[in-house]
Amino acid sequence: MPDLVRPEGPEADDFRFSRRALATGGLGGLLFAGYAPAALAAQAAPITTDDENLTIETTTTPAPDGFDLPIYVARPTGDGPFPVVIVVSEIFGVHEYIRDVCRRLAKAGYAAIAPAFFVRVADPAGAEMARVQEIVAAAGYEQVMGDIAASLDWASQQLWANADKVGITGWCWGGKVVWQAAARFAAIDAGVAWYGRLAPPANATPEQIAAGAPWPVDIADDLKAPVLGLYGEADRGIPLPSVEAMRSALQRAGQTESLIEVYPAAPHGFHADYRDSYRAADAADGWSKLLALFERRLKA
Repeated sequence: MPDLVRPEGPEADDFRFSRRALATGGLGGLLFAGYAPAALAAQAAPITTDDENLTIETTTTPAPDGFDLPIYVARPTGDGPFPVVIVVSEIFGVHEYIRDVCRRLAKAGYAAIAPAFFVRVADPAGAEMARVQEIVAAAGYEQVMGDIAASLDWASQQLWANADKVGITGWCWGGKVVWQAAARFAAIDAGVAWYGRLAPPANATPEQIAAGAPWPVDIADDLKAPVLGLYGEADRGIPLPSVEAMRSALQRAGQTESLIEVYPAAPHGFHADYRDSYRAADAADGWSKLLALFERRLKA
């Protein structure tokens, strides 16, 4: 399996097919269950959040390029208005893990919106890793920012949404997008970035560096809201020197409200409860810090 060269950060060993799935009927059952088969661990027992007292919908909204963008929405049942949180997926798109995260946020009182950034090309959730790379590479910076803008515009038209209180969170590929969006949109009040790449890899080619721009380490001055970064000490795709470079960039920019937490010995994907990389204690601690930041910034 080739290494990913996009900004998401994992290495090949972070993804593996489930032995359980292969023994019990292969990929069809996994797709029915909704998890990305390329990463579902054999022993996984993913968190499942019910939809009691929630309103769930999958709808579309026009993106700036004219694409009819699918979005998954989970919110508390009722009139609201509820603070909005944009949920940015990892490389596998809006599969069951991301949908469950949306329901967790809805249970906490937020209207969570997960745009399907990759489906202009294909849904990456059921694809082999080589194809996933192609699909993710097609989602460039301007398209992704446009999709976020479209999601925010859609939320502003909903009576149950408080579009004056907006957060964003994302994992892996989506973690980098959180930093980018917090630098781009004045409407965002807080962000939580889970292990998104901060700077180009040391061995990146000029083409890869250009494809990943803007890099978070280069846009610290532009952050319009505090961002909490949650990173793993043992993340092989996001080395600690890049984390320290980002901390230095934040300090130089005077971004005293933006912080980075590094979890000792935690690998990439430590929040992903369907993968071997899952670390329950670190995931729970990070989630509690996410809720605390959003409580301060979105519910005050």
